[in-house]
Amino acid sequence: MPMNSPDNPQIHSVLPESAIAMATKNIADILSMAMEHQLAHKALIVADRGCGLSLALSEAYRRCLPDAQFIDFDQVSPEEIHAVFETLAPSDLVVLVQTTSFRLDAYRVRVELFKRGLKVIEHVHLARLSADEALIYIDSLAYDPAYFRGVGRVLKDKIDRAGSAVVESGEGARLVFASPLEPAKLNIGDYTGMTNVGGQFPIGEVFTEAQDLEAVSGRVRIFVFGDSNFMVNKPAHPITLVVEKGRVIDVIDSTPEFDEVLASIRAAEGEVWLRELGFGMNRAFSADRTVCDIGTYERMCGIHLSLGAKHGVYTKPQLKRKDARFHVDVFAVTNAVLLDDEVVYRDGAWLV
Repeated sequence: MPMNSPDNPQIHSVLPESAIAMATKNIADILSMAMEHQLAHKALIVADRGCGLSLALSEAYRRCLPDAQFIDFDQVSPEEIHAVFETLAPSDLVVLVQTTSFRLDAYRVRVELFKRGLKVIEHVHLARLSADEALIYIDSLAYDPAYFRGVGRVLKDKIDRAGSAVVESGEGARLVFASPLEPAKLNIGDYTGMTNVGGQFPIGEVFTEAQDLEAVSGRVRIFVFGDSNFMVNKPAHPITLVVEKGRVIDVIDSTPEFDEVLASIRAAEGEVWLRELGFGMNRAFSADRTVCDIGTYERMCGIHLSLGAKHGVYTKPQLKRKDARFHVDVFAVTNAVLLDDEVVYRDGAWLV
């Protein structure tokens, strides 16, 4: 979303040793199994000390990577950090632990590092999470390769072969994708054959969208949406979206905050397109176990969709990228998901 507001860091207390120990275990698994980091390669950790979660993750990385170079972001200049980046070689590792989000220049740091062939682990907006949510975040870093890679790749195969999809969200609401889906993209900690290794953590998602956006119609009930401050907004009752030819044409049981989101999209883009169909896989997050940062919660085990014309991964002839400004994540009440006639999700879990 183009609307921005400053982060309001929550300087909560230092997390307990048990949380740091769990973070250390989870990060060790990420480093060895997902990132396949080898000791022959350098590691650089750039972190700040703005909240308890950033301190806990920094300590966990120190335990996992005792020979790594550590930089306190608040104690050095952007020029000094760039100079250290220059000393790294392809396949070296950079970890960014950020209370908010580091700004070193006009470009996103992760994009610059990927261009250099570096592996990247990025933790962002940690201060948005309360102390209790920080523990959920640490749980979400657990890496189970059999689950993420096994289920993720089977889902991709089924998505790529499906001629249609349906999301059932209760009370008769069915959102029908009467079109084949775009080739699915994976965020499962397996970077085989990919140009870039790493990204924003936590991970756990397979995503696609309809090849023909206008073939999407029906109703879907959402229980969470991303508000104008990129925060999780959970209304008292689910909001029903009425979708016709790929556009949201009506809303039932809306809230003023959701109306504001829709009004902003319409003001910029003229209408509200429904684009992404995301298959979230991270079992640390659920409808009842939430965190307030929408970018973190996006991996929630279940279905999320995006509102607005912006989805840079896929191009559509009727949508010009330069005019697309909004990508707002909304999370569906998910009773069942069908690919063709096969039920692939029910009762809070993927069935593949």
